[in-house]
Amino acid sequence: MNTLAALLPALPALGWAVHARWLHSRLTTARRDPLTGLWTRDAFTRRARRLLRDPRAVVVLADVDHFKQINDTHGHAAGDVLLATVAARLAHGTTPGGVVGRLGGDEFAAVVIDRGGTMPDRLHTLTRVLARPVDSTSEVHTTVSLGWVRAADHPGEDLSALLRRADEAMYAAKRSGRSGPRRARLGRLLGSVAGRRPGRRGAA
Repeated sequence: MNTLAALLPALPALGWAVHARWLHSRLTTARRDPLTGLWTRDAFTRRARRLLRDPRAVVVLADVDHFKQINDTHGHAAGDVLLATVAARLAHGTTPGGVVGRLGGDEFAAVVIDRGGTMPDRLHTLTRVLARPVDSTSEVHTTVSLGWVRAADHPGEDLSALLRRADEAMYAAKRSGRSGPRRARLGRLLGSVAGRRPGRRGAA
């Protein structure tokens, strides 16, 4: 009885601690894309901006080519599986120390710290991984295009501007048309490129 009496004053604090943990869990879930498990646009933006303080930061943009056609031909279930697989491969290929988000639809972004100066090799490896067919939807033939840019090459530019530049590189890779079916396209932007893709919006 004495033990119970001693615990009673602590119960309200314990209740608040449990409630706080529950709220934190709900907030974290709300910041995750329900299909892919990646960060949503707003959550990605906050984390990416912190990483961009590091001069070794690299911004990567990726999207699935002709995704609407895949949905129309194979159905939305196959499209969802493809998106989830691309997201998982991107997340694995940009760790450790990176952050990946789904900006919307079939478009993904990442910010990675290039600690060893190996980013070109890492991204070429990632393109090969992205080119692998999805086991459960092997009949789906598509490509994934990537564009990337080093933040240090464009000092003073914020996340939105760097995403636009990565988008330019990605779109140039799409236009190159050098890769065949199931191959990922990779482009890097080294400097200013005229003629940005119309309608591109930054993360901010």
